[in-house]
Amino acid sequence: MGYVTTADGAQIFYKDWGSGRPVVLSHGWPLNSDSWEAQALFLAEHGYRVIAHDRRGHGRSTQTWHGNEMDTYADDLATLIEELDLHDATLVGFSTGGGEVARYIGRHSTARVAQAVLVSAVPPLMLRTPDNPGGVPIEVFDGIRAGSLADRSQLYRDLADGPFFGHNRPGANVSQGIRDAFWLQSMQAGHRNAYECIAAFSATDFRDDLAAFDVPTLVIHGDDDQVVPFEVGGKASAGLIKGAELIVYPGAPHGITDTHKTRLATDLLTFLDA
Repeated sequence: MGYVTTADGAQIFYKDWGSGRPVVLSHGWPLNSDSWEAQALFLAEHGYRVIAHDRRGHGRSTQTWHGNEMDTYADDLATLIEELDLHDATLVGFSTGGGEVARYIGRHSTARVAQAVLVSAVPPLMLRTPDNPGGVPIEVFDGIRAGSLADRSQLYRDLADGPFFGHNRPGANVSQGIRDAFWLQSMQAGHRNAYECIAAFSATDFRDDLAAFDVPTLVIHGDDDQVVPFEVGGKASAGLIKGAELIVYPGAPHGITDTHKTRLATDLLTFLDA
């Protein structure tokens, strides 16, 4: 474990497990690198060096007042990759982290990247706009913002107990521990950081970034994702990335890093070993 310092002085926390070709994991909102523990442990045990960081404002990283947007997130990721002098890395982004990976490639190229993976990821564009009519209405994100301001602790409880893990579906059996871990990680994020990140993950247009992908790319998405709908996220991204491989998890929710952790780890390892 350690920290790297960004150009504006922010301290970015990271875990560095195992040895071998590097795999860099970017987490979702409003979580931190702990959300990747199952996959990080599995991949490190199978011959890879796994680096997972806490995005600025989240987890153990600095809660900066400014910089809570995708360009800065991508530049922070670039600082981590450059400070650790990583080459031939596989970048894996879950949810908001998928946006971070996409914007990194768009801004910093794939010079240090061998592969990319988008998991339940927010690209190409979540928000409904005139040229993205299938997107999610802004009222949904305004509701999340309102919930964050009114009682963000309860908002995180409601997300964990409901759509994030699909716990609101008939027959769902998501453990109390998984749901509690979501709440705990979420409450470690700075209030302003988590609030501003809602706009970052929902309204950032990644279509030009996806056009810059020129490395083998895997897209994984559940077709019952109630947070980033499959048609808006994974299906659309796979259609915009040349040569992308798409794996659909039937009936799977958004939080597949927990609900489908064994299958996800195995699919990631198969892609890494290819």
